[in-house]
Amino acid sequence: MAPTQLDIVPVPGAAPAGRARVDAVAWRAVCERVAAEHGRLVALWGSDDGGVLSAHAALAASGGLVWITLAGAEYPDLSDLFPAATRMQRAAHDLIGVVAVQAADRRPWLRHGAWPADVFPLRKTFGGDAAYRNAGDDYPFVQVSGDGVHEIPVGPVHAGTIEPGHFRFSIVGERVLKLEERLGYKHKGIEKRFEQLDLMDGARLASRVSGDSTVAYAWAYAMAVESACGVQPSARATWLRALFLERERIANHLGDLGFLGNDAGLAFGLAQFSRLKEDVLRANLAMVGHRFLMDVVAPGGVARDVSTEDLGRMRRECDALEAEVLLLRGIYDEHAGLQDRFINCGIVAPELAVRLGLTGLAGRASAQAWDVRVQHPHAPYDALDTRMILHEKGDVAARVSVRFDEVLESLRLLRLIAERLPAGGILQPLPVLDRAAAGVGWVEGWRGDVFVALEAGRGNAIQRLHPHDPSWQNWPVLEHAILGNIVPDFPLINKSFNLSYAGHDL
Repeated sequence: MAPTQLDIVPVPGAAPAGRARVDAVAWRAVCERVAAEHGRLVALWGSDDGGVLSAHAALAASGGLVWITLAGAEYPDLSDLFPAATRMQRAAHDLIGVVAVQAADRRPWLRHGAWPADVFPLRKTFGGDAAYRNAGDDYPFVQVSGDGVHEIPVGPVHAGTIEPGHFRFSIVGERVLKLEERLGYKHKGIEKRFEQLDLMDGARLASRVSGDSTVAYAWAYAMAVESACGVQPSARATWLRALFLERERIANHLGDLGFLGNDAGLAFGLAQFSRLKEDVLRANLAMVGHRFLMDVVAPGGVARDVSTEDLGRMRRECDALEAEVLLLRGIYDEHAGLQDRFINCGIVAPELAVRLGLTGLAGRASAQAWDVRVQHPHAPYDALDTRMILHEKGDVAARVSVRFDEVLESLRLLRLIAERLPAGGILQPLPVLDRAAAGVGWVEGWRGDVFVALEAGRGNAIQRLHPHDPSWQNWPVLEHAILGNIVPDFPLINKSFNLSYAGHDL
């Protein structure tokens, strides 16, 4: 059955995003068609429009992005088509109360007993703090039994400064038979907070959804606002956004390469890559006034420009950084102890990656050819010919290799941007909306594709905003990557994915 109504929601400079309001039959039919064509579920969420509940799904199809909306408190389950939908569906029920009919797993995901099961914080009628009375929490973990099977519960509080998450291992000896994750401990009410802001104020919150992906979220948010308001940022602004995004990618990959070396017993690697990352962050501070590039991307363009002198310094920085990264890569590749820990550890075979919807850098390490900058390039990536980095092995060594190659590719892109950066203004004013409007943003962050869906109202009020992190897709895959490995390898495998708690637990 075809969608009952189709409204095109433009994504500036990118492949068109089509929005369809559908019934239950069409909801399922559209998703089946996308799955059959090897498309992806990008995000799933719920909304409350003045008492009318709806379920939404964003799908990556061959022709671009498809946003489908089904009005009503119930919608067909998608977990058989897209396994990553399971936790998204559970979260949508906790927050809005929409129900995936016939879903096998309907346990709470974000609620943790902090509010009663019949209270839904993202509904417009939510009563505020009074509703947050402790409702008890007896979470039904999956039990594994048998001779010699033991259970190790780890977290949510950890012996370090890492973020909270519960990991329950079922083991025989040191071999892992099953891992079950429970997340949601960082839930901050970000989606509810967006509803109290207008489009310009929302930009600051978008930059703070996930601190290691501030540019990616800010750009996706700005893209959604611009598509809703009909604003086209200048060419210079879009090229500067790419400059900032690639610097964010480089800094995060450098940090991960250091920690991966350290987790495998090479403290030298942590020292050297931490030094290089710190140099990048200090250069960010000197260039635009913030180490993590927060608030430099704004709806309508960018809030900070760069000078000719900045670009010259960046070219020299790229040359020096490339030489050091190549030297350190040689050390990593030739270090027998390091490679013994990396190779064949935490394997996600391409077949499993396809079935589970693994995305981002972890997906590309398992032969998943997906990168928004390549498949659906928006400006300026449509003029930069980004090279997608792929590996087939799907182990820790492959995820390390992808990081090295992506650093080098980002350095190449920075040089091109510095050489071709257009002249012109950097910020366009936003009009004041006199009607309801919707928009989407879709950006390839360093971890994977970041998605933002926006519904705005008169006077630029935010009615509903859903930011989506690629970690939603990848956390469940980590449960498979550890199977058959030993418990002491979990920190290394976990770090090789480096998934976000903050972006996942909004």
